[in-house]
Amino acid sequence: MNRIIWMGIGVAIGVIAFRKISATQSALSPEGLNRAVGRLADGLYDFADAVREGMGEREAELRSALGVDTAIGGGVDAALAGGIAARRDAVRR
Repeated sequence: MNRIIWMGIGVAIGVIAFRKISATQSALSPEGLNRAVGRLADGLYDFADAVREGMGEREAELRSALGVDTAIGGGVDAALAGGIAARRDAVRR
């Protein structure tokens, strides 16, 4: 009975080790590295967009608090956002 239990434990450890090694090999292949870099780039773009959005909101709050004309900033922000979105879409294709 003890031999069957130890054999089952050995088989389970072997299967787990094989799966881990296979996953590591696929992650280190060129396709796996491309996926990882793509996910990292998407994350950076999303983070930059969130920072830019928060920065725009804060700038609008400061402009309204100071009574500064907001028409000047809106045009620049809109132009920057459009250019960045077009660049991001081109990179994702």
